[in-house]
Amino acid sequence: MPGNTQDLVGVGGIKDSTIIMKDGSLRQIMLVGGLNFQLKDEEEQDSISAAYQNFLNSIDFGIQIVVHSRKVNIDKYLKNLDDKIKEEPSPLLQNQINEYKEFIRQFVQDHDIMSKAFFVVVPFYPVGVAASTGGVTSAIPFLSKKPTEDQKKATAAENDAEFKKNLEQLGQRVDQVIQGLSSVGMEVLVANDEQLVELLYNFYNPESTEKEDIVLPSENKPEENN
Repeated sequence: MPGNTQDLVGVGGIKDSTIIMKDGSLRQIMLVGGLNFQLKDEEEQDSISAAYQNFLNSIDFGIQIVVHSRKVNIDKYLKNLDDKIKEEPSPLLQNQINEYKEFIRQFVQDHDIMSKAFFVVVPFYPVGVAASTGGVTSAIPFLSKKPTEDQKKATAAENDAEFKKNLEQLGQRVDQVIQGLSSVGMEVLVANDEQLVELLYNFYNPESTEKEDIVLPSENKPEENN
């Protein structure tokens, strides 16, 4: 029998701008601004390529580079136009703004206007994260003792300390990636908790328009999907 849909998602939770996977590993996601590489002259292109090659050679851990296209949400933009119509005293300008708003709304309805975003995922796997901790007593509930409140608090404190230690090591990797990409000339931002929730929603609902706009680094250009 098919399991619950949530069982197919590897994400266990989000905390301190970090995705905590069900296997105990951690992920931080960076929003990266694109570069108009083709508009650079040959010398600049060579310089960018060399800097990017040096960055890749400098890291001793795996990263994932994701290019994601999604439908643009213009609800906020249309609402701003409605507000301008109400504030505009001239009936002529009100009519022009309204016609422009209807043109934009109809155009987006008839065409898939996409926004391309670039992400870098940096993982961290704590030592022994893949090791099984289950034994006979954990597999058979009535053979294991129910933990006391003091034991629960001690376990929670231990888990929190372990998380902070792992988060510090992950942060060192993220800082290295930020420095490397910045040397290439790219703007980099670490996604916060709210942005991570939004990104995961979009990835698992690819046919829907994003719930609201995420502030991404500059030079991510919208494109029309013909």
